[in-house]
Amino acid sequence: MRALPIAVTVLAAALALTSCDDGGSGGSGKTGDPADSPKKAAVAACEIHDVGFQVGPANAATTAGDTGNIPVTLTNKGARCTVKGFPVLSVRSGGATADIAADESAQPQPLTLAKGETAAFTITYVRGEAGAANDLAAKKLAIGLPGDDVSLGFPWSYGPIAGKGSAQELNASVTPYQHAGD
Repeated sequence: MRALPIAVTVLAAALALTSCDDGGSGGSGKTGDPADSPKKAAVAACEIHDVGFQVGPANAATTAGDTGNIPVTLTNKGARCTVKGFPVLSVRSGGATADIAADESAQPQPLTLAKGETAAFTITYVRGEAGAANDLAAKKLAIGLPGDDVSLGFPWSYGPIAGKGSAQELNASVTPYQHAGD
């Protein structure tokens, strides 16, 4: 009859030990143990001063009404970071500035980039007519990252961009970030 109380005691002890919760991390409880850190640490957003851009080579539109595509490659030069959504783009001509809209049909996915890794996006535009009131004779492209107030400037040598009724609403769009080569 003595075996029954020992078995109950062992079972109770085992249940008590398994009910201890380490917060779900599976860690050892020791300070500094990597197993004690969250399962997936958040990766900071990429910052403009830690990336480089290469604009082109382009499949430029040569005649008014033609569609051109300009690939842009972003290279992470800093610590591991994430780009989310769409690049922030605008074009300028003298005192006029217009934004390039996101491709509304696209579904952006966050991309995490290690140092040296690249992401790409494409600017698609319709070439406008030189001197047309509704078109923008763009001379400069400004590229920024989502959530960052700073942008970098690049020459725009692809001709005027057709407007959609005005030079402030352009017939141009940008794809979301994707891994270069996808």
